[in-house]
Amino acid sequence: MRHDPKVGLYMIGVVAARYEIHPQTLRLYEREGLLRPSRTDGKTRLYSDEDMETLEFILNLTRELGVNLAGVDVILNLRNQMKNAQQEMETMLIQYEALLRVHNIDLPVSPKTAIPTGGLVKLSKQGLRKS
Repeated sequence: MRHDPKVGLYMIGVVAARYEIHPQTLRLYEREGLLRPSRTDGKTRLYSDEDMETLEFILNLTRELGVNLAGVDVILNLRNQMKNAQQEMETMLIQYEALLRVHNIDLPVSPKTAIPTGGLVKLSKQGLRKS
């Protein structure tokens, strides 16, 4: 069972009441692989704060946007892939910057500190140029 003492854990009845859904809905989401609550030794489902955030996202997709569960699954998978890609990019950037420092090469301007160009980049017959 995953457990972080700083993270709240909630039983299925509490979660169902909080979000005004039937406990069977939570069980269905688990069967479909949309939620993965941890379990106690006695097999009681325990929902973390992270699980609750995912549930809120699922409920927003289904209630507000009318997305079916297959669509929710696709969206959650894409969201996880984007998160993983973001983490990989951040790791690569840290490694790249460390490599530049080892070779005493000045770091390029960070995108966060770069001066905005104030316009879109257009592609012309001659190539890229600022609009």
